[in-house]
Amino acid sequence: MNVKAYIEPLTRYALRFRKLRFQLFQRVLADLGDRPLRVLDVGGREVFWHDMGFDLDKHHVSILNTDEETVPPKSKNVVTLVGDGCDMRQFSRGDFDVVFSNSVIEHVGSWERQQAMAREVARLSDHYFVQTPNYWFPLEPHFHVPAFQMLPIPVRTRLIQRFALGCMPRVEDAHEARKLAEDTRLLKKKEMARLFPDARIEEENLFGVTKSLIAVSPRSS
Repeated sequence: MNVKAYIEPLTRYALRFRKLRFQLFQRVLADLGDRPLRVLDVGGREVFWHDMGFDLDKHHVSILNTDEETVPPKSKNVVTLVGDGCDMRQFSRGDFDVVFSNSVIEHVGSWERQQAMAREVARLSDHYFVQTPNYWFPLEPHFHVPAFQMLPIPVRTRLIQRFALGCMPRVEDAHEARKLAEDTRLLKKKEMARLFPDARIEEENLFGVTKSLIAVSPRSS
């Protein structure tokens, strides 16, 4: 199989979805007026903001990642920070106008850690935008295996040990493979509503099936 021929269409497809999703985020920003904004991106990358055509001459973006994921910024209005999205005590309410997170909350681990991240996001700002893949979408978006998320953890662990799946590498070590399986926890709409009770939950659809869930606050955006 030509892996490049498989990956490139997926990359273009994902970018189109991100751009459509970003239009919804722009409506959240519109509620804040036409002033320079301070955005906190939890778990993102600077290239995303360039790909979306975001005005980095006008707005300021702080990107929070763990230390091994942090890279120096290229733009003067981008700052890369080291931290844990589930414990952002280094920040106070009012430090940012809006909090953004794209396909991150499903990677932080347990339900308790997902709750912690949701609390931190809502603590920092009334304006936030948190996207995650839908648990019930047939094709698991990271491993590219149908219904992978529904398999028992031991089965997922063995598959991760034996194969490089989707955008995930093969992990031979049993402990690390199990950790990857456990820490990739997709969410259902009811769970997103529990995590973000003050937000509305938008559904992003593909062929009539909900592909992603987005918690958008305030509800009236």
